[in-house]
Amino acid sequence: MTAFATTLFHALIALGSVVIGLFASVGRLTRFALVVLGRIVRPPWYPAQLVEQMLKIGWFSLPVVGLTAVFTGSALAQQIYIGGSRFNAASTVPAVTVIGIVRELGPVLGGLMVAGRVASAMAAELGTMRVTEQIDALTTLRTDPFQYLVGPRIVAAVLVMPLLVLVSNALGVMGGFLLATGRLHFNAAAYLNTTAQYLKWDDISSSMVKAAVFGFFIALMGCYHGYHSSGGAAGVGRATTNAVVSAFILILMANLVITVIVFGS
Repeated sequence: MTAFATTLFHALIALGSVVIGLFASVGRLTRFALVVLGRIVRPPWYPAQLVEQMLKIGWFSLPVVGLTAVFTGSALAQQIYIGGSRFNAASTVPAVTVIGIVRELGPVLGGLMVAGRVASAMAAELGTMRVTEQIDALTTLRTDPFQYLVGPRIVAAVLVMPLLVLVSNALGVMGGFLLATGRLHFNAAAYLNTTAQYLKWDDISSSMVKAAVFGFFIALMGCYHGYHSSGGAAGVGRATTNAVVSAFILILMANLVITVIVFGS
């Protein structure tokens, strides 16, 4: 066998290992998600855990989500005005701003900010419980970790994320309104009328669907990587990083899929 053939053979082996590992990871994640969904619908339920997670995910994420939305809406309005002025279309600022915020930037940026805050916290918390054998202790006490730890986090994220994104959309539109009326000299009443005219129910409903899906992926990745953490403190650190990165990727992929399905035609 020639040197070139040997190199090609080893390269194919390495590529095959990566592909097999990727499919194995997807299979483990899918199995984890199916187990969690199966346990969520069965008693016992833990409402105290659910309320606690809803507060952690929703209420304590409001400041970062709100600030992100306001600044993004203001910057978007400014950029649309600059671009529109080149084509004598500066009057499109209210319409494009509300569509861009509600359809895309509100749910996506809100989801990314919550993922950075919540997925990492879930992975760190469950990872610490795993390496300190607290999850094993729950099993010994006949308490299902999926029902007690994972289920409430996923349900809370799915319920709370649409509310967070609704607030994010409102604050993003408000940020664009404040900049347009305060700096770009738009008439406030005309700006609000145009915004209401171009905002459709499909935009709001797709935003809420995206938010619920993003919430599921955020909690799923945080719980999955934390639950399977190993290797002490270093393993918890890896689980935290992997949870955030994988949640980001799934949010962006899901956003594209939902956008194509809802608005592709």
